[in-house]
Amino acid sequence: MVFGRGRKAKQEQLTGPETAQDAAAQEAVADGTATVDGMPAGNAAKTAGRAATGPFDVSEIEAQDGYVDLGALLIAPREGLQLRLEVEEASQRVVAVTMDLEGSSLQLQAFAAPRSEGLWDEIREQIGQSVGSQGGQVEEIEGSFGTELVAKLPAGAADGSQGYRVARFIGVDGPRWFLRGVFGGEAALDRDAAAGLEGLFRQIVVVRGENPMPPRDLLQLRLPKDTAAAPAPQSAPDLEQPERGPEITQIG
Repeated sequence: MVFGRGRKAKQEQLTGPETAQDAAAQEAVADGTATVDGMPAGNAAKTAGRAATGPFDVSEIEAQDGYVDLGALLIAPREGLQLRLEVEEASQRVVAVTMDLEGSSLQLQAFAAPRSEGLWDEIREQIGQSVGSQGGQVEEIEGSFGTELVAKLPAGAADGSQGYRVARFIGVDGPRWFLRGVFGGEAALDRDAAAGLEGLFRQIVVVRGENPMPPRDLLQLRLPKDTAAAPAPQSAPDLEQPERGPEITQIG
């Protein structure tokens, strides 16, 4: 299966004469005061782009059939894909799901978010502070999902030497939710190696639910309801036993 990458939206220039009202509108967009349906215009534009290229909100798909249902996340199956559910020891709740494909990994977490603003700008800053406090380094880069964060954390090698462990963070703000992905393995360093997982990330569907939740609360993940009730289709990903949850990648 071939997965495409979305295009970044480009702002078109006005070709006609500019009125005072046009100028005021552009100024409002530039300084962040313009709104669309109660949302800042910049965020509204990002939301429109995401709705076309994914990840998607559950309201943006026609049917949920064919997905692996993990509660807050619907995952599209793919040959060779393995899913690992990660559990918090204290509460025994599922706090993340990791997709393993072709030697690389992508850890996923979904959070509640405010209706009127996104979380990713603030979260990137906090990740950078966390990595820096552990003696690591971070670099912001522009990727197919917008601004991304590449983190290098000190890690001991098998031969006892000191090296770095690299992780690439991506974040997408949706309608009242925020989805974060963390690439590990070759996908953290090589765009070509990440192509398969990036395609799967674009196909993810977030189920926010209608219940009010404080921003940054984790959306509830769970084992698929029919895991033990029926045999999995041939193309369905393998589900491994839950394991200990994420460490440095937590937010909230």
